[in-house]
Amino acid sequence: MVIIMLGAPGTGKGTVASILADKLNVPQVSTGDIFRKNIKEGTDLGNLASGYISKGKLVPDDVTINLVKDRIQENDVKEGIILDGFPRTIVQAKALDEILKNQGRKVDMAVNLTTPKEEIIERIVNRRVCSNQSCKTVYNILLNPPKEQGVCDKCGHELIQRKDDTLETVEKRIETYVKTAKPIIDFYNEKKVLQTEVVSKSINRLGADVANDLADFFNKREMI
Repeated sequence: MVIIMLGAPGTGKGTVASILADKLNVPQVSTGDIFRKNIKEGTDLGNLASGYISKGKLVPDDVTINLVKDRIQENDVKEGIILDGFPRTIVQAKALDEILKNQGRKVDMAVNLTTPKEEIIERIVNRRVCSNQSCKTVYNILLNPPKEQGVCDKCGHELIQRKDDTLETVEKRIETYVKTAKPIIDFYNEKKVLQTEVVSKSINRLGADVANDLADFFNKREMI
């Protein structure tokens, strides 16, 4: 089972992927988390990625592709994987197809999340993330606040705001995504694996609702 998450920053890809991972018992792999870990540790990859991420730009394809290629060859994802934040370009999408083909696998579903721009900005600037890399629970201080301000409900670690979760950077990230998204969406639509879901408070449908519906779909499919 290979599921990929598509959508602009702030549409809830991480939330949906996390819930799906729990319900389907397959690992969630986020390239963003891997980049942030490397940036914090000051690795060569982290320093390279930091220069792009801090400006709201994409990390070069070759760096990202090699990172993901190594990750999906590990034992814990042989039975399934949820890719959050990859692919982000058509080059990455085609490379992923080749990587999976060599493993005798393919993308089962590309989940495309859409959210109004004003809601995306509101979510991201108010987003807080658990500083514990083993937890990484995401909160929104307006929509989904922790019980205690600044403290993770699950593990008690400090909640932090990502350096790239500023208004200026968010707008650049959305602009960058819009420019690169259409070819990827068309790519998976042609393969008939695209599933578009609207995530918006205006229709009272949030990431958890989407995740639960998708988990039910995959669980029923496994029973057939």
